[in-house]
Amino acid sequence: MRISDDRYSRDRSRFDVAMQFIRHEARTHTIRRWTGLSDDRIRKLYRSYLSDSCSGPLVRHRGKSPQQAGFFMRSSRARSEAALLASLCRLVGALPGAPAPELAATLPSLSRGELLCHAYGVFRSHVPESAITFEHAVFLLSALVRGDELVLSGCRICSAVLIIDRWSLRAPRCGFCADESLAAPPHRLQDWRPDDFPSETGCAVFDAGASLRGAAES
Repeated sequence: MRISDDRYSRDRSRFDVAMQFIRHEARTHTIRRWTGLSDDRIRKLYRSYLSDSCSGPLVRHRGKSPQQAGFFMRSSRARSEAALLASLCRLVGALPGAPAPELAATLPSLSRGELLCHAYGVFRSHVPESAITFEHAVFLLSALVRGDELVLSGCRICSAVLIIDRWSLRAPRCGFCADESLAAPPHRLQDWRPDDFPSETGCAVFDAGASLRGAAES
């Protein structure tokens, strides 16, 4: 009886995760790889439960899944959204704390697939217009686990989470810190002059700065 219960629970988990993948418009071969279900059972599952969805028939994509790391690096927005998704994957436990190439072969699994679906659902609720599809999310997770093309890093100025090219030679900066109009001024307090501020405020700030410097020197 226990063996039957375990088998039932396993099969139920397969169907639950497969349905989540289908709702996120994953390709058949992606669902097969992550759930172990046959193509025939996936098609029957789609026809039986999801083809008459209240929100309209779901799109079934065909062909190869996205495999270009450059998709996540093509713009500041793409990098920011990819970093948000990667952060969510790490928070829910789908993404390990550091690249682990040895996990790449066994990455597709029911438990990790369920966590990925949860992270992607939260991501879409925050960025509903994002161009990052669920298939892109699957590839991003796989790429970060391998660590051969993309890795998680931090902005060298504000420490914000970033997705960077594994072989980049430049110190990473987030979009805000890279934009000079948004970056904090490089001046220290002692670099300011009274005429840099409105008259009354300027004198008060300058006097306060002078007092602080004097106290520090004494």
